[in-house]
Amino acid sequence: MIPGTACRLAAAALIAGGLAGCAGTPAPQPQPESPKELVIFAPASFADLPGWADDELRAALAAFRRSCAVFAKSPPGAPVGPQGIGGSAAEWQQVCAEVPATDDAAATRKFLEQEFTPYLVAGTKGSEGLFTGYYEPELAGARSRSDQYSVPLFRRPAELVMVDLGEFRADLSGNSIAGRVVDGRLKPYATRADIDSGALAGQDLELLWLADSVDAFFLQVQGSGRIRLAEGGTTRVGFAAHNGHGFVSIGRILIDEGKLTKDQATAQSVAQWLKDHPAEAPALMARNPRFIFFREIEGEGPIGAQGTVLTAQRSMAVDGALLPLGAPFWIDTSWPAGTDRAGQPLRRLMIAQDVGGAIKGPVRGDLFWGTGAAALEVAGRLKQPGRYFILLPKTVPIPAPVG
Repeated sequence: MIPGTACRLAAAALIAGGLAGCAGTPAPQPQPESPKELVIFAPASFADLPGWADDELRAALAAFRRSCAVFAKSPPGAPVGPQGIGGSAAEWQQVCAEVPATDDAAATRKFLEQEFTPYLVAGTKGSEGLFTGYYEPELAGARSRSDQYSVPLFRRPAELVMVDLGEFRADLSGNSIAGRVVDGRLKPYATRADIDSGALAGQDLELLWLADSVDAFFLQVQGSGRIRLAEGGTTRVGFAAHNGHGFVSIGRILIDEGKLTKDQATAQSVAQWLKDHPAEAPALMARNPRFIFFREIEGEGPIGAQGTVLTAQRSMAVDGALLPLGAPFWIDTSWPAGTDRAGQPLRRLMIAQDVGGAIKGPVRGDLFWGTGAAALEVAGRLKQPGRYFILLPKTVPIPAPVG
């Protein structure tokens, strides 16, 4: 958790066996498999939202305004979400026209209660799901290779073809595949192991250079990052494309092979294990065949799959094959162990603005925590059960189950 988060993997889900996103492309890039579960919407009231009266809402409103700017560019009749589950762009444009000019919490709460209906989101297994976190790393790098900076970040190869399956079949909206054309047929692209072994050598695809292969791997997991350049200044990189292969969690491998326990496993501990075992790390990382290509981003970032700048602690990645991007969600989960608010309720309004390679299922949220080490402290530990409510314009009929 698709700046380039569509293929990003959630920091903690990296541990648990999946992950969230890459920002940096306006088109969602989930895996091509068809959803295995239905998503079900149960009408609720704002009184049913735990802690609804306590959220400050200012940052969430700012994030929603960014989504409104995306809706404003859509044709009025364009469907929002898979199979139009979120209504039409016109309905969201009408709601966005009523967004209060002030950031006052009371005015924002009144606006939301007047314009939206909350629905408890559930799947065939119930309304409880998993919440993880992701962040934007900040790393040292360079534009030119040197003894210190010798690990490349690659641009998107010209031969790589990405296919939005929703353009061919409505029921595949939110799904994509990638590969290269050989003799008129689309074939799988090189794996991570192939690329690490030199499959892209000599093609002048190196965008930037980092000092450490583990840092480069985790930058791909997150899908975007800020790079402090040895030549001076900083730049931001984001998701440009992925190689079309599925994500394999190396954190799950470490747990399954008894090298870390599930309780020990966090994004931080997995990265440290790799750095502490340099002889084993390359082969382990190569077991995740998915590879991410980057582009430089000018201006604000990171950018989520909806095509808008993400807002720290208010943007969330969801399963784009099941749920509409741009919609507000009320989350009801808890703060993770290892933080100063461990075990306390984590309830707030989030805006679905991103997707992720392992963000799959009706109740699956990956929360964006911001940039740098402080954001990692929470994002790397977040792996909490919880539930959420989607807020849809009152003009949208009760959505039929989708899956």
